[in-house]
Amino acid sequence: MQQDLVTNTPFTDLPLLPVLIEGLSRVGFTHCTPIQAAALPLALAGRDVAGQAQTGTGKTAAFLLAIMQHLLSRPADERRRPNDPRAIVLAPTRELAIQIHKDALSLGGHTELKFALVYGGVDYDKQRDAIADGVDVLIGTPGRIIDYFKQRIFDLKSIEVLVLDEADRMFDLGFIKDIRFLLRRMPKATERLNMLFSATLSLRVHELAYEHMNNAEAIEIEPDKVTVDKVTQLLYHVESREKFPLLIGVLQREAPTRTLIFVNTRRGAEQVEAVLCGNGFEAARLTGDVLQKKRQKLIHQFATGELPILVATDVAARGLHIPGVSHVINFDLPQNAEDYVHRIGRTARAGETGDAISFACEQFVFSLAEIEELIGHRIPTLSLSDEMLVKPAPAARIERDDRVPRRRDGGGPGDGRGGGRRRPGRRSPRSEPTI
Repeated sequence: MQQDLVTNTPFTDLPLLPVLIEGLSRVGFTHCTPIQAAALPLALAGRDVAGQAQTGTGKTAAFLLAIMQHLLSRPADERRRPNDPRAIVLAPTRELAIQIHKDALSLGGHTELKFALVYGGVDYDKQRDAIADGVDVLIGTPGRIIDYFKQRIFDLKSIEVLVLDEADRMFDLGFIKDIRFLLRRMPKATERLNMLFSATLSLRVHELAYEHMNNAEAIEIEPDKVTVDKVTQLLYHVESREKFPLLIGVLQREAPTRTLIFVNTRRGAEQVEAVLCGNGFEAARLTGDVLQKKRQKLIHQFATGELPILVATDVAARGLHIPGVSHVINFDLPQNAEDYVHRIGRTARAGETGDAISFACEQFVFSLAEIEELIGHRIPTLSLSDEMLVKPAPAARIERDDRVPRRRDGGGPGDGRGGGRRRPGRRSPRSEPTI
C-alpha cells in the first residue's frame, strides 16, 4: 500500500482479533486507508455502514475484516447446518466476485473460516459441492447463488452479515429484483450486520440501504473527488475513421507497459484486437461472451505481464485489481458517466500513477458533458495533428473458438444458469450479465 494513500491509523489501534492482525501483516498492511479508518470502527461495533470511496482504496479489505471479526468473535447458531453460510457477499460481476474471494483467502486463509465462491459460467458441480461441504462466508453473483438456493443446497436463515458490493452496478445490470429476493429470505435487518460499499452512491442505492439496512451510517470519502488524483486524464476529439490511426500512434508514442483498452461493444473489442495484432501488438479481448476459463487465463496473463494489452468491454471496469496498469484508453467513450470513473480507476491503483486517454468520436461524444459533470471538471483536450496518426496495417484474422456457445433461447454456459443445466419444468433464475 502506497504511503500517501494510507492514514495515520494503524490496524493495531482497532479492536481486531490477533489472528486478523497477523493476516494483515502477512500481506503487508499496517495502516488503514481513509475508508477503512472510517468504516471499520463502526462495523466492528456492530453498526451498519453504507460507504462511498474512490475505487482501489481498500473497500474490500474493510468489509472482509468486519465479516471475519464478527464471525470469529461469536459462536454460530447451534441450529445452523454446516452448509448454511453465516455471511454473504453479493457482487455484480464474476470478476469482482473472484477478486473478493482472492482477497478473503489472503486476509483470512489462516483462520478457521471457510470461504466459498460461486458464479456463472464454470464449475457448476464443483461450486455446489464446495457449499455442501461447509461454508461460513459465501461470495458470489446473484444468479448462481439463487440457483443453488432454489435447489436447497443451503438456506439463508443463519446469515449474520450481509455485504452488497458495487450496489449501483446491481441496479445497472438489472439485479435489484434478485437482491431483494435474497434479502427477504434472510433474518431481519436488525438481526444482522449490513454493509454496502460502492465507488458511487446514487439516490436509488440510498433507498435500498434505507429499506434493507438498520439505520446505516453513511460514509463518504472525498465524495466530490470521484477520480483518483494521480490519474492524468486526456481527451482527443476524433472522427470515427481516425480512431485506429490514433490508437496505433498513441501506443507507439507512449510505449505503455500494461494497457487496458475499453470499448462499448463485443464487436468493437474484436475489431480492436484484430487491428492491434495486425500491427505487431500483442493483445487479447476480454468480453462477456468469452468462456470463463479463458477470461480467467487472460486476466492472469495480463496481471503477470505476459499479455501487455487487454481489450475489454465494461466487464473489466470493476473488480479487477491489477497493479501496474500504466494506461487506460477509452477507445469508445462510455455512455454511462459512472463507467468512466470505474474504467480509469483500473490505473493509479493504491496510490500509483497512471494515464487515462479517451477518444471522443461523433458516435459517443454525447456522454462527455455528463462525465465531466460527475467528475467535477473538464477533461484536458489535446489537439490532433497528422503526425499523431499512423496508418494501420491490415487487421489480423482472429479465431473465435473461445466464445460462449449460444442456445436458441439466447442462453449459454456463461449466463449464470449452471452451464446450461436446466431441469424439465424448472424455471431458471435470472442470467448473469454478459457485458
